[in-house]
Amino acid sequence: MPGVTRMDRSFPGISLPSQGGGSPVEVTLITQLGIGAGDQLVRDAGVRQSAHPSFIDALDEPSARLGGMHMAQQDPSSLYSFAVGPQGHPFHRHAGPRMFTAVSGSGGAQLRFSTASDAQLEADPAAFLHALRFIDVPPDCLFTVRFGSGTWHQFVSKRAPHPALFALSCHANDHTGPLSEAQRARVEADNADIPSLTDTLPPHLQALLAQTDPHSVPSVSLSLHAPARSWAGRLCAATRDPIGRLRTALHGLRPIRGYVSRPPQRHPVTHHRGAPQDSLLQPQLPEGWHHQDYVSLTLPAHALPGRSARRTLETVLDGFMLNPPAGVGQLMAVRNVLVAPLRLRTSPLGCPVSSLLSEDRSQVFAGRFPVLGQQVDSEDRSAEVLLGADDRHLRFRSCVRVERLDDGQVRVSLGTRVRTHNAFGRFYMAMIDRTHRRYISPALLRMAVAHALAPELTGVSGAATQGVALRGIVGVR
Repeated sequence: MPGVTRMDRSFPGISLPSQGGGSPVEVTLITQLGIGAGDQLVRDAGVRQSAHPSFIDALDEPSARLGGMHMAQQDPSSLYSFAVGPQGHPFHRHAGPRMFTAVSGSGGAQLRFSTASDAQLEADPAAFLHALRFIDVPPDCLFTVRFGSGTWHQFVSKRAPHPALFALSCHANDHTGPLSEAQRARVEADNADIPSLTDTLPPHLQALLAQTDPHSVPSVSLSLHAPARSWAGRLCAATRDPIGRLRTALHGLRPIRGYVSRPPQRHPVTHHRGAPQDSLLQPQLPEGWHHQDYVSLTLPAHALPGRSARRTLETVLDGFMLNPPAGVGQLMAVRNVLVAPLRLRTSPLGCPVSSLLSEDRSQVFAGRFPVLGQQVDSEDRSAEVLLGADDRHLRFRSCVRVERLDDGQVRVSLGTRVRTHNAFGRFYMAMIDRTHRRYISPALLRMAVAHALAPELTGVSGAATQGVALRGIVGVR
């Protein structure tokens, strides 16, 4: 029996009225991507999602909360990502309405909805099947979905082994809808996630659904460029199937990375003969030293307006760990390999600040940075920490200092003193002396200050103290 086909010159879509009196289910196609691009995009986004700090894999719907609520600004919205694989996920519902934009895999996706209300289901469980509708979305397609609170839904792939979809979902207000006490508590604490806001289909309705022939359910096929059941539509789907697999396989050979960067800001580094007289570095190594360098960088007043010296120093110390120079990291990697047989200290950070990774917590700055000493003046215009470590061949002490000058400018400084213990220590320092003065110290300072000027570019919270793993992946340049 021939079906009904409607042509649309805009975005083809469907609005299914709710049988339970709620909001309709709306699905709209936006555009079709290149042949096989859906699988590649779903895989790429899925790998990135799995590396997100808030990633959670539950209910066959891996997801991550990309942005939480900002209640101080009266913004109760949240942003999530989620993926649905080839096998689909179970029928479920949410207390609040949902709106999301998604890309289908290269096999297409089937969106299944039942808009029966709780009252209807309590009166007759078969109401779930009476309200059941399927919507077919073509392969490699960008589309939008919107439905009301309490709508039962399930997404599956039209053709295995292709994934069903990857989506970005905006929750306008997770406080809305008939939440359980546990769900409401999580929302109010701003630590909700997709699984915690999900109710799965009760067992008796699952059993009823399992007895239903999917081909008997009313369905609608949406498509772009050609009707889904035409020869052109079938040829398109058959072409996208193998090419999607091929593109995904080839794309998997390339590592997935992301970068956050900005153009460099030219703040010249100044070299000094030594630390100021009131510096924590001055009384260190009183028996004498064999190397000393002290560099500073001065920022204009508008660069850090109103920022306290203590707070600035905290973000600079973060910068040493989260935004180290790639070149210094490479030099340290070579150095670590060479000195490991000699049982010397190794660290991924440049030596002046390597003790920031120390496990000794006998004294900490800002509650998280291990230091040997610290001082902050009463007006919070000057703050300094003392770092350092003892090794078999040498001892080093270094200071990181932040000063807010009378004209509002901010000076950030890094100084180092080294005393050698033996012939190897003297040879070691002779080899690195010039590099340390002219490259390592200035580069460490520049990159740490760049982080202090824009810490949000790292995408890492201030509580993170083991951010060295981010080296080379997130950079402020």
